[in-house]
Amino acid sequence: MSRGTPLLLALAATAALAASATGAVTRTIKVGDDFFVKDGKAPTVTVKQNTRVRWNWIGDSAHNVTVSKGPVKFKSKTQTSGTYTKVVTRRGTYKIYCTIHGAGDQSMTLRVVK
Repeated sequence: MSRGTPLLLALAATAALAASATGAVTRTIKVGDDFFVKDGKAPTVTVKQNTRVRWNWIGDSAHNVTVSKGPVKFKSKTQTSGTYTKVVTRRGTYKIYCTIHGAGDQSMTLRVVK
């Protein structure tokens, strides 16, 4: 075994532990044409603190993910496909909507618990 091998193994183990500590849980939320999660009602999604939340665009129209009220504000870019990911670290209730389509029936609530 070369002198560098133990160092490489230690770095790889550290990287693996860091990845598992920061990304243990991912919750995916659909962003459709004028709805989050499912069509028909404004949903509430509950996740634990430090969850990676991924919004996945499935519709044809442009949308974004914008926090109007909550412990931390964040906003995705406006897009028609792809994903937006945010690790939620602050507990509380987040009101989320698309700035193009407004709040109302197309909004969602993200509840982050301990």
